[in-house]
Amino acid sequence: MNLFQIPSPETVPTLTLVDAIRANAKAHPERIAVVCGDVRLSWGVFDRRINQVANLLLGLGVQKGDNIAILSPNSEVYATLFMGILRAGGCVTPLSTMASSEALQKMLTDCRAKAIFVAEQYLDLIAGFAGALDLARFAIDFDHPEYQALTASLATHSVEDPLIPIEMTDAFNLIYSSGTTGTPKGILHNHWMRAAQMDRVTPNGYDDNARTLLSTPLYSNTTIVSFLPTLYGGSTVHLMAKFDARQYLKIVERERITHTMLVPVQYKRIMDLPEFDQFDLSSMRVKFSTSAPLRADVKTDVLARFPGKLIEYYGLTEGGGVSVLIADETPDKLHTVGKPAPNNEIRLIDDTGKEVPQGAVGEICGRGPTMMAGYFGRDDLTRDYLWHDAEGRAYFRSGDMGMFDDDGYLILSDRKKDMIISGGLNIYADDLERVLLADPDVIDAAVIAVPSADWGETPYGLVLLRAEASRTVGDIRDHANAQLGKSQRLSQVERRETLPRSSIGKILKRELKAPFWEAGKE
Repeated sequence: MNLFQIPSPETVPTLTLVDAIRANAKAHPERIAVVCGDVRLSWGVFDRRINQVANLLLGLGVQKGDNIAILSPNSEVYATLFMGILRAGGCVTPLSTMASSEALQKMLTDCRAKAIFVAEQYLDLIAGFAGALDLARFAIDFDHPEYQALTASLATHSVEDPLIPIEMTDAFNLIYSSGTTGTPKGILHNHWMRAAQMDRVTPNGYDDNARTLLSTPLYSNTTIVSFLPTLYGGSTVHLMAKFDARQYLKIVERERITHTMLVPVQYKRIMDLPEFDQFDLSSMRVKFSTSAPLRADVKTDVLARFPGKLIEYYGLTEGGGVSVLIADETPDKLHTVGKPAPNNEIRLIDDTGKEVPQGAVGEICGRGPTMMAGYFGRDDLTRDYLWHDAEGRAYFRSGDMGMFDDDGYLILSDRKKDMIISGGLNIYADDLERVLLADPDVIDAAVIAVPSADWGETPYGLVLLRAEASRTVGDIRDHANAQLGKSQRLSQVERRETLPRSSIGKILKRELKAPFWEAGKE
């Protein structure tokens, strides 16, 4: 907080998520808290299991702020672990199941995790190095001699609340950015930041017997920003272990879902289902979208056929300026991502750090109550991402480009960072380029985002090959993909004779991308 000197929300938070969850369990122990598949946990059962997780961790000697990792698909167990870690005073470190083994090793080494909870389907991702790390290992759903069985371990621990006092400045969660060959950045949030986000609970109806359906992974901030308010509001979270558009609609109809968070590619897949109009979706009150821009034509279709409000958030996991578009109230602004949220400020700057004039494109810099505490262990890196206005107030530099229209609505432009958003997941082009450039047959490489009907965007590689190279670009792609996480894999690699560069040697990616995106508009 000291690095940012963040503005306060309209209502300064005084209740932590830990205290809110505890109070909700006491207030209505029979109400359903979490649903996943055929499993339904009441608030009372959920609370007792949270206590067992907390007591298990305390028995290991876990101290305030210790990082506890989870590598698992969505499940009621994941939800319980998440809340149990917090109740013990630990910091939840949810790991991406789409990351490569190399990236996961770097994350676990960087955060010095005290323990990890692993699901069997992802065991292979850490099997090659986990034994060398000094951390307790728990098997969520399998038997293994090197892992403690979670169910058996919990059974030996008390269901009584350990009542560890939690302060607003305590660490809440550590979310790692995408990364393969570089060291991923750990984005640290504290309890203040998450508590400040709860100002959206009542306005969005999360405390009105909401039934929220989440199908994006719990390691993603996209999911967490709907997961937490639902539980804070004492309502019910429905989790999907894996997204399937038809199954999603079946759950909405059967469970009378009222709230949901989806990324743009999911909206597209849902709306494209031939039988979409056959489902009764009348229970839906509010639908949210974030993580990538939702195309105006998809918004129009959602507003026409999918009941309930449509709210789009633009923001970063790091926090800073958040903008909100209430699409059903502003049908003429669907090409934008809305206006800055209350108590949020967004400024646009040029390459010299000066604010750009009205109507001009600039890098988006923001500040607001929900800022990260900083990059884990990297105050130097945190400072590198800050911009200060004339009054000395700190803003987070997003790396995204945008402009404000005459009505103050934010229109996103190109991304200054070469980040690709595929299926709602962030992919950094330089990570992929390093892998390509390590190939002995590649002498230069660029990775760009190209349109994808399935994913919104997909990584596309352009390479210069050595004259003596005998391998095909298909071989180059396959070799690179074998080293990348599932979400990062290159859809195609194309051979070029030259790559356009600026006078100072930077590859001009805008020129490389233009033909692909112009073709998509035709």
